[in-house]
Amino acid sequence: MIATSAAVRALARRTFAPSIFGASRGFATFQPLETFEDYGKNVFTGKVAEEYLSKHGASADLLKDPSWVKTNPDVVANAVFDWAIDNGANVYCHWFQPMASSGVRHGQTGQVQNHMLEFDKNNQVVQDFKGKTLTKGETDGSSYPNGGLRGTHQAGGYLAIDTSSPIFLRGDTIFIPSVLVSYHGAALDEKTPLLRANNALNKEGSRLLEKLGLDVSSGLRTNIGLEQEMFLVPRDAYYKRPDLQMAGRTIIGKNAPRGQEMCDHYMAPLSMATPALACMQEIQDECWRMGIPLKTRHREVAPNQYEFAPLFGTNTTQIDQNLWVMQIIEEIAPKHGLAALMQEKPFNDVNGSGKHNNWSIATNDGVNCLDPASLHKATGNELAFPIIMAAIVAAIDEHGDLMRMAIASPGNDFRLGACEAPPAIVSTYLGDDMTFYLDAFRTGHSSKYEPSTKTIDLGCAEILPFEVPAEDRNRTSPFPYGGARFEFRAVGSSQNVSMVNTVLNTITAEKFAEFADRIEAGEDAADIARDALNKHWKVIFNGDNYDEANQEMLTKNGLWRIDSGVEAIATLTSEKNIALFEKMGVLNAEECAARQDLLHDHYAGTVEMEALTLVDMINQHIIPSVKSAGVGPLAELESAVSTLTACVAEMHAADGAYDTAKLARVLRLETMIDIRETCDAAEGVVPAHMWTLATYKELLFLDTHTATDTEAFYEE
Repeated sequence: MIATSAAVRALARRTFAPSIFGASRGFATFQPLETFEDYGKNVFTGKVAEEYLSKHGASADLLKDPSWVKTNPDVVANAVFDWAIDNGANVYCHWFQPMASSGVRHGQTGQVQNHMLEFDKNNQVVQDFKGKTLTKGETDGSSYPNGGLRGTHQAGGYLAIDTSSPIFLRGDTIFIPSVLVSYHGAALDEKTPLLRANNALNKEGSRLLEKLGLDVSSGLRTNIGLEQEMFLVPRDAYYKRPDLQMAGRTIIGKNAPRGQEMCDHYMAPLSMATPALACMQEIQDECWRMGIPLKTRHREVAPNQYEFAPLFGTNTTQIDQNLWVMQIIEEIAPKHGLAALMQEKPFNDVNGSGKHNNWSIATNDGVNCLDPASLHKATGNELAFPIIMAAIVAAIDEHGDLMRMAIASPGNDFRLGACEAPPAIVSTYLGDDMTFYLDAFRTGHSSKYEPSTKTIDLGCAEILPFEVPAEDRNRTSPFPYGGARFEFRAVGSSQNVSMVNTVLNTITAEKFAEFADRIEAGEDAADIARDALNKHWKVIFNGDNYDEANQEMLTKNGLWRIDSGVEAIATLTSEKNIALFEKMGVLNAEECAARQDLLHDHYAGTVEMEALTLVDMINQHIIPSVKSAGVGPLAELESAVSTLTACVAEMHAADGAYDTAKLARVLRLETMIDIRETCDAAEGVVPAHMWTLATYKELLFLDTHTATDTEAFYEE
């Protein structure tokens, strides 16, 4: 299986807009900075919004206050209409995020696209886009996964613009970020709970930080940065893998003679001899035009695995942008003869993919509350930072079950703890300096936090001695502190991370509220923080989380450990967690129950698709190959089909979503793994020319399986 020569020529000749990329001998050359002025033109914010709003007597500052939805909707709608028409767009949609979409729904969003034009009585085309059109809409709420919150006889779903995230333009369509709720206001989407959690953190964080001396008049927000990993494989090979097409991962497949043993793929040069580089360049170019600062690209550890990383931003904007990034990756890849795999574990015995969620808290005017120097400068209070850290440490310890629930995507079944992602034991790494500082604080020996550095002298004149942080990087920790942020490393690559950030903001808001309440009741803030650190100190762990002895120790110490994603999902409706979400105004009991049911349905549905795909692959590919070759475990394969069919029937007969998901987990992680061994054994003995499925060797090595010719690198 090879990448197409046409794709390679597309790489060499570069099909990007000539205003951005020049060419010399067929290769891209960097142009003057002015030629990049188009970057950001497809997002209605900043100077773009200013240009069009000014024509209607307003400015971009209008968009900073959500009240424009009531006071000036027509002004904004007219400006957006002008912007759209000038950029070749005449269609709009309310763009929302249905629940339980990862791994199955393209783009993970919902939308109905409508023209912004109509005919008047003289059959002339006129504007049909008003303030009320922009700010709200209606759809069928019953046909999306909703956990019982909507039914065919109660189907209304209502859309309202999310003013925290800007409007995008792509092709002939503008996309209006929106929330989806029921007639009774129940959240039917991923975004509504996140916005509620943002409000809770702003409210409770402002209460606490104001008491610690911080000016919070601008408000609080959480910033995140989302690193996106994925695989790029030859598209012709992808078409010869029904499991990749139907389930996003290889359900069977014998390992290639080579994997990631030599770590040779990690950060190796992005070769100009394969389509991957051109594909990534085009993805970045389109993202930058939409105002998505996709800054970093590189190869990852596994063969054919790659990563993008953006600059950080507010959580709602970053999540919206990340959904676009995943959609654009999937849509650009075929243009280069590739298929993009976003699933967490598409291949066995090589690393899977994650989406590290870098999380911090800041005021809207730029004070980073997780940066000790920034917070101390803004407050003049050296105790402010350890008090904030104490609240977060306590939140992690008390609500590690919810953090585990938030990353319980089906693909993470195969990834957590597999030397590529932290295990399912929730702890936090602070580093020796920070741990020493907080330890001194909790024992009453406060001192200024001064992270140490060390100097590396290589002993050669050409390289002068240089400083590095004294703290090392702990890639085994699920939630390490990184100097001015926490990094949730266990998040899955295919996830919409709204629930992840809903949980982080909610548990932190609750602790901030508790601290503020106790201060208002007359307790000393530092004493409250010391009490919290002493009570929850066990959740701080700076060692190797992959080490089984350490895992046993952490488990005995009482840290949250939920190995099963199905069981983690079930914690959403525990008494503790319903009380938490209701207290913070994020989810009510009915919404929690609905989400739990649909997450279990999503898990079981994913497994059923995988099982039925495996049945087809055995019947239509593996058994015929074994029969043709006259070798292989034919009887075992025929028996496997009966086993899989019976297991799916048992799932259908189960009572409720939770029981179905538990059966699905056994099918997936026990029965199907045993059957995989049988299928892989067959692949190992059937001659290659008789094996009709693309192999790992053909899927995973673009560098050695791309056909090209010398003409591809020169202009015709």
